[in-house]
Amino acid sequence: MTRTIVASATREIIIGFDQPFCVIGERINPTGRKKLAAEMIAGNFDTVIKDALEQVAAGATMLDVNAGVTSVNPNETEPGLLVQTMEIVQGLVDVPLSIDSSVTAAIEAALKVAKGRPLINSVTGEEEKLEAILPLCKKYDVPVVAISNDETGISEDPDVRFAVAKKIVERAADYGIKAHDIVVDPLVMPIGAMGTAGQQVFALLRRLREELKVNTTCGLSNISFGLPHRHGINAGFIPMVIGAGMTSAIMNPCRPQEMEAVRAANVLNGTDPNCTNWIKTYRDYKPAEGGHGAAAPATPAPAASGGRRGGRAARVGAGAPTE
Repeated sequence: MTRTIVASATREIIIGFDQPFCVIGERINPTGRKKLAAEMIAGNFDTVIKDALEQVAAGATMLDVNAGVTSVNPNETEPGLLVQTMEIVQGLVDVPLSIDSSVTAAIEAALKVAKGRPLINSVTGEEEKLEAILPLCKKYDVPVVAISNDETGISEDPDVRFAVAKKIVERAADYGIKAHDIVVDPLVMPIGAMGTAGQQVFALLRRLREELKVNTTCGLSNISFGLPHRHGINAGFIPMVIGAGMTSAIMNPCRPQEMEAVRAANVLNGTDPNCTNWIKTYRDYKPAEGGHGAAAPATPAPAASGGRRGGRAARVGAGAPTE
């Protein structure tokens, strides 16, 4: 069974088909968040601290950390800022981190200060990116998100996206990197713009699981881009992609409707034995006004078991925050 191991200094998480769905919190990302970007540039990390603590309290298994505050001279600005952000977040929470950047120098700088075994987000099928990122994965013995696009861009043909994923897995093997350390992002398209986007990703996930035997992730909210009441679409999408074989996603864990879908899918998929996490989280559930329920704030548990111890999200990949 394919298992991707990530870890903080004190806690290990397994991403796998037989594991609870891995929720990677998306909020520490200034892409599209002008206020957060301005704060980080000014050396103010109050929102970063708030988002880190809130996401873990809401049930995030991991946290994605992005410091892409500007497209101007990112090679100069991003490495130091990403290191600073990583160190702050590592001092606050015990969950593993995903290092999210399109700047190779920033990724390596963050790897040097990362505790445990982080996830690199990300590498594409572009030759330049493969030659830059895969040696870092081997050097630091860390897993990587593989995004299914290359020099030709993002194909609307799912067979092409599968071929790119296969190419990345094969190239990683040339560096001695096992398939279980490749977490493929099959690229979720907006359903409002492409009516077959859901069907495409479900079919792709089955192929990735059965043929390449790799774990998978995505920028979950891409599916609902441009639609009203996006969180309703996201919540419906979650159990369907989990059923098709997706094992993680970069998403907003602070949305109760979406986390309820994750926890319910874990129950129905057999990765929450005896419904233990569901009961622990919702035993004191009380309906709120308007028919929306809320779990007791003190009881949420992580979506995955634990024991020891990038690119910039402007792309259509894992994963820019929804707001």
